[in-house]
Amino acid sequence: MRHNILQGPNGLRAGWRLLIYFALLGAFGYLAYKIAEAASRGRQVDTGSPIFAIVYTLILATVVLLAAGTMAKIEGRSIAEYGLPWRRAMNVQFWQAWVISFVSLSLLLASLRLAGAYSVGTLQLRGIEILKNAILWAVALIIAAIFEEFFYRGYLQFTLTGAIGFWPAALTTSALMGAAHAFNPGWTVLGLLTVFGFGLIACFLLRRTGDLWMPLGLHAGWNWGEVYFYGVPSSGLMGKGHLLQGNFHGPAWLTGMPFGVEAGWPNVAVFLIWWFLFAKWLRQVKYPG
Repeated sequence: MRHNILQGPNGLRAGWRLLIYFALLGAFGYLAYKIAEAASRGRQVDTGSPIFAIVYTLILATVVLLAAGTMAKIEGRSIAEYGLPWRRAMNVQFWQAWVISFVSLSLLLASLRLAGAYSVGTLQLRGIEILKNAILWAVALIIAAIFEEFFYRGYLQFTLTGAIGFWPAALTTSALMGAAHAFNPGWTVLGLLTVFGFGLIACFLLRRTGDLWMPLGLHAGWNWGEVYFYGVPSSGLMGKGHLLQGNFHGPAWLTGMPFGVEAGWPNVAVFLIWWFLFAKWLRQVKYPG
């Protein structure tokens, strides 16, 4: 078979496929923006509410999934091959990762409390509002995790893996994720590096489980703990309708503030423990490349 600038041994070269993919993202994103702009004109929008978070992240996730779905049609594949098999949605590994993430965050905050750098604060919700906001924030943050994990480790990771190998692709997508968080308020260099580190852990889980559902659980469980349960910043962002109102008192290297506890040095230790735990637990490589 003759190869050229467009065609390689596996069909259309990865670079051209990625260009088409990003063009689709731009087109679908622009269309979604114009629709949302028209729908919200003249309305007061509470950008900190879980309802807004659900709508906003659902739009983002839809744009990414539409672009990837279009590429799947072009390439004769399915979304499942890009790491998101819907038949495995919310599987046991998803909830295992959620629990690991939430417990890890809780232990991290407990250690900061013992160090005098964190206080739990007062209860902010009562009665049915506790359950209502817990569910709404869970939905919002699961959708947000689907968007973010699939954007970096779905079609992009899959296509780059075919071109340059899994771990070079993982380094690239994790670096992009870290760099993108520089647009979040309160970012620090360590905060961006820990986002990069989380990306590598998510890629490791993708490689060992074969899909994104375990990384999704790890991502969503941590964010739910920060945004809803403890009421602390998550990558520089705060939400309304949280259960507790956490407060920090220590230096930034310890607490990670104002970006979030993920930007503190104690969280680096958490990530190292995660890597060791997952490497011992998940030994079989299931992702191609």
